[in-house]
Amino acid sequence: MSITPLMPVYPRCGVRPVRGEHCHLISEDGTRYLDFASGIAVNLLGHSNEHLIGAIQKQAATLMHVSNLYGSPQGEHLAQRLVDLTFADTVFFTNSGAEAVECAIKTARAYHSAVGNDHKYELITFKNAFHGRTMATISASNQEKMHKGFLPLLEGFKYVDFDDLEGAKAAMGPNTAGFLVEPIQGEGGIRDASDEFLKGLRALCDEHDLVLIFDEVQCGVARTGTLYAYEQYGITPDVMATAKGIGGGFPMGACLATEKAARGMVAGTHGSTYGGNPLAMAAGEAVLDVVANEEFLSEVRAKGERLRGRIEQFIGNYPDLFIGVRGRGLMLGLMMKVEPRPFVAHMRDNHQLLTVSAGDNTVRVIPPLVIDDSHIDEFMDRLSAAAASYAPEAPVT
Repeated sequence: MSITPLMPVYPRCGVRPVRGEHCHLISEDGTRYLDFASGIAVNLLGHSNEHLIGAIQKQAATLMHVSNLYGSPQGEHLAQRLVDLTFADTVFFTNSGAEAVECAIKTARAYHSAVGNDHKYELITFKNAFHGRTMATISASNQEKMHKGFLPLLEGFKYVDFDDLEGAKAAMGPNTAGFLVEPIQGEGGIRDASDEFLKGLRALCDEHDLVLIFDEVQCGVARTGTLYAYEQYGITPDVMATAKGIGGGFPMGACLATEKAARGMVAGTHGSTYGGNPLAMAAGEAVLDVVANEEFLSEVRAKGERLRGRIEQFIGNYPDLFIGVRGRGLMLGLMMKVEPRPFVAHMRDNHQLLTVSAGDNTVRVIPPLVIDDSHIDEFMDRLSAAAASYAPEAPVT
């Protein structure tokens, strides 16, 4: 048998973590890595956070899972906290970000179907987005590398350039149900939407009774210095997908919606075997205990500014390698003049620094939100050593 026991769908590197200590990972050979990837923006409390571990252990010893045929005191409590903290009136819990986006897509279609407008099923999405790996979410993304081997795609999606309000207007038609957008693209290269773009989408939805969906799977849960990124744009979506950091490492996500937007999501329209089980809810509660307060959020913003300032000061020493930094809070993108994946591998393999590559020749710098100045110092030392010892390939043209 030539295939590996783990289906070989990931190009796994040689790092094999077996233990985590705060902002570091330790591999099975004892090598210690500074983790500024945090599970791709998941481990926002770092590794081995005592409060998160304690909440999961306590709940595991009490009740891990029951069917959604029964009442859920745990789910009701966490949903109420999210409602109180956000624009939303109601929450559906999922196991992942892709499932949260799937629920958001269904919510938008059900919104129109509930009043007999079944022809309004099409969502306008934006190029270089990443919405997940299910059939619906790859269909919502225009990336050919995700489409290959899985054609035909599902109908109901149009692609427009990111941050192009006029393009979004031109794409609207009689079948348009709404817009699906990442306010800050993650895999696309840490690209911020402009205020004018998102406010323009909000205005179009209000004018034409469409549904505005935000995908905050990566940029949400305190990552950018507010609990959710939409707060920084002065508008609210109708529906929002969240995941990654919301469980602090435990698999969970959620689809949040206003009462109006969720009018079609009635009994029998959606479900999940594991979504919202007591163990996941305990993890979500523990995360909110830590991050959902202004003191923590202001620290994220301050640490993000310090880290960004240090990087901006440093990259001037390597004008042939780096272009600049973009992003918000502790969701930063280091823009490069060369393809970033070899540099990410160089930092990882030769300087024990973990980051994540992204589109648009960008390195994602997405550390745990609990880093302190010592971790920023360590990051800069390792980044400096990596840049000084790197022999880049030809610049990207």
